[in-house]
Amino acid sequence: MEEQVIEKLIGAFMCLPGVGRKTAQRYAYSILGGDYDVASNLAQCIMVAKEQVKFCKVCGGFATEEVCSICKNRKSGIICVVKEPKDIASMEKVKNFDCVYHVLHGCISPLENKGPEDIRIKELLGRVNAGGVDEVVVATNPDVEGEATAMYIARLLKPLGIKVTRIAQGISMGSDLEYADEVTLSRAIEARREL
Repeated sequence: MEEQVIEKLIGAFMCLPGVGRKTAQRYAYSILGGDYDVASNLAQCIMVAKEQVKFCKVCGGFATEEVCSICKNRKSGIICVVKEPKDIASMEKVKNFDCVYHVLHGCISPLENKGPEDIRIKELLGRVNAGGVDEVVVATNPDVEGEATAMYIARLLKPLGIKVTRIAQGISMGSDLEYADEVTLSRAIEARREL
């Protein structure tokens, strides 16, 4: 009976990205062998986050209210387009880059049957058409899907007279923004190029 309970806990940890069986076992045994209060706090934090964090109705990033704190408090003519909400935290490491964000919640990927209508491009166009936007910086991952998405966005926005740039050197092809450090992201922002 206890083996089934432990296996279920290990399986739950294996659902997390990047967590294989051995890491999941370490997590499970750590929880089981550790203090009850630590396990209780972890479970409570997970549930509170799932209940209270939603998507910002403006940018699509994480928010605890209808509109996130960045959209509420920051006024900028630059929209930085990212793939996932977690990418905002990575971009925020760049201290001297004043922008607001737009989260696509994915990229164009024919292999996954994901087209432009499956990500938040229509919402981006709505924000641009509302006015006050001088530049759109496309900061999707430098992989095939990220590049295809960047080119698609550029083709849509260029006729509207909007400057469209792409983050450049500093982030290697095939890597994720999540793992880039502050210096690398700063160089990529400074060397962005127009599409």
